[in-house]
This record gives sequence, C-alpha cells and structure tokens, in this order.
Amino acid sequence: MKQLRIVHCFRSPVGGIFRHVRDLIDAQIAEGHAVGILCDSITGGAFEEEQIAALAPRLSLGVHRVTMRRSIAPSDLVDLFKTYRLIRDIAPDVLHGHGAKGGAYARLVGTAIRVGGGRAARLYTPHGGSMHYDPHTLGGRLFFTLERLLERMTDHLLFVSEYEKTAYFTKVGRPAVDSCVIYNGLSEPEFAAAPIDPNAADFLYIGMLRPLKGPDIFIEALADMARSTGTLPTAVVVGAGEQKAELVRRAEALLPGRVVFHEPMPIRQALPLAKVMVLPSRADSLPYVVLEAVAADRAVVAVDVGGVREIIPPALQPLVRPGDAPALAAAMAERLHQPLGNPEPLMQHLRQRFAITKMAADTMAAYARAVEHCRRPVVRSRPVVAAVRLEERVPTVPAPHAKKS
Repeated sequence: MKQLRIVHCFRSPVGGIFRHVRDLIDAQIAEGHAVGILCDSITGGAFEEEQIAALAPRLSLGVHRVTMRRSIAPSDLVDLFKTYRLIRDIAPDVLHGHGAKGGAYARLVGTAIRVGGGRAARLYTPHGGSMHYDPHTLGGRLFFTLERLLERMTDHLLFVSEYEKTAYFTKVGRPAVDSCVIYNGLSEPEFAAAPIDPNAADFLYIGMLRPLKGPDIFIEALADMARSTGTLPTAVVVGAGEQKAELVRRAEALLPGRVVFHEPMPIRQALPLAKVMVLPSRADSLPYVVLEAVAADRAVVAVDVGGVREIIPPALQPLVRPGDAPALAAAMAERLHQPLGNPEPLMQHLRQRFAITKMAADTMAAYARAVEHCRRPVVRSRPVVAAVRLEERVPTVPAPHAKKS
C-alpha cells in the first residue's frame, strides 16, 4: 500500500481508547505512513500529557488539541469549525474517529473536506460509546438517531468486539456501509508474568473513576466482603476522574485505612501492587485492562458486560452479574483463596484471538478498502455530462483531409 496520511480523532486521551490508538500509531509509523492525532484539550492529567509528549516527535502530521466535551453542546459548532480548518490543511487520506464524540467529529469534518473536493476516507470505531445507552430512553433514541445519520458520512465501521457489533446492529440498525470486527491486540512482551510485591494488597481497581466503570461498586463489594467474612480486605485504586473525592470519602468511612488511592500509572506498574484485579464496570466494550491483566497471568474477577466474555469465556472462568456488589464480593473472596494465576486454556485463548499484529494488519486492510471506495469515480447518468466526460478522455486527432503543417 502506498504511504497514507492518517489522522486519529478521539475525545479522551485516557484509558483503552488511547491505548488502542497508540498501538495503531506504532504499527502505521513502522509501515511508513504519516500519522497525526486530534483530541480534547481539557481531558487528562500529567500521566496522559507525558504519553502525548512522548508520541509527538514521531507524529509527522502533528498533535492537535481542540475542546471536545463529552456531552453535546452549542460550543461544538465552534469547535467543529476549528477542527475542520486544522484537518483540511493536513489533507489526510484517512480520518479514523474513535468513540462517539471523536467519531462524530471525524465524520462531519471528513464530509466537509469531501464537499470541498478532498478525498478523506472516514472510518469509525465506537469503543462502546453511545452503544451503552438504553434504546428505550429519550437519550438513547436521540443518540441512535444521530448514529444512523452519521452512518451516511461513513466509509467503514470497525468494531472491537462481537458485542459491540451486535449492539450497533440491534440499536442503530444493520449498516449500509462496510463493517468488520477487529479485536484489540496484545504484543508478545505483554504475556510475561507480572510479579507480585511482597506487601501487595488483596485487590486492584485500575481505570477511570466514573460511574460507568463501577469503582463505587468495587468499594461496596470490599465492604460487603468485610461484613460477610469477618476479615478486612486491602485494596489499591489507580485512576482519576469525577468520582475520586466521593470514593475516597466512602472508602475511608467503610474501610478506614484499607484502601489506597494512586494517580494513573501504566498497568504493568500497577499490577504488582495487588494479587487480584477486579473489573466492576456497569458497561464496557472490550476492556484493555482485562486483556493486559490476564496476559500478565494476574488473577482477575470480572463482571459479564460488553465483550468481556470474548476475553474470558464463561466456560473457562465464571463471570459475575454486573451491578451486584454482594455477588462481586463473593467472587472476590473465592478468587483470593484459590491458587493465583490463570489456567493455560485461557492463556492460549488470549494468544490466538488478541494479537497486535493481526489488529494492525486488519485495520490497514479496512483503510485500503475505504480509500478505494472514496476515490472511486462517481457514475453519472445524465447523457450530456457523460458525453462531456467522454470527450475529455478521447484525444483529439486530425481529420483525414486535414493538411499537415
């Protein structure tokens, strides 16, 4: 494939989406493509800023930051115009939007570029996003209507799990554009077992501190475990977000001195801090933290949401009903007293399904199809236009009786 100019557009430079984008960027730069990113300027902290700064020298198309709020707001119109001016001047071959807001910006801006004569292919990966909404609510109906409208501005849909694909087909409708499932990937070094510190806590939560990810359920499960077993578990919470102050107060009230909070850090640095990692999410798509923890041979207790069962098949390890703190507490207590680590069939399942090389190759194949599709000439049915175009393609030759000069 010829060198492409690729821009990844996403709202939040944190969590699994950012990890996914960084993995794609690494593979795309290695193949000789020119890459840039556009993301929100007001999300993230020191940890994320360090990661962006480390990426920046390798991004020949630059790092661009605009205000990109999670909710829909009138200010989006101004921010979209700023985004359009930035991206138009880059002249990308591919605009890949990640998440609901990033996907909307990428497709709206890409369409505006197309109207102006550009040829940007528009791809979209939901990463859960609006797929978490209930279609029976007013908000759900609004978001799924918007998704359907934006599909008309999309050249290819990429889903990170079968769950995400099914959610889209069920809630938005069967897409009229090309689509495929491309699983998140792991590199071979990530399958090295992570050590456990001698003074490790019992349980680890790592992720954004917001209701969707369920850190409050994690705290309640710890308290329930203390009540039901008579022992006081210890835990480490790694992350930042809107719920942090409330969670610190709640943990101190229920389990004084037993829960330690840390700012965001790489997961390989966090895993040694505890024996069992817990995923208590209310909703999720294909959580990287579960992939990374299982690959590192860390014991995991996870709820049955999104594509988690595609990572941990229930036949290999039971999953917990989401939103049920007592059930989560029981599973945590049981897992803590079992031999730690993961069974070999689960490790083999991970190696076979979630390879970073396959993720990168399949994504580039989707780009190639989208680029070919958007560069395909439009067939016009009006005879006059067709005749003009035919005349433009046929070279002029002298008539048989014309004299040579």
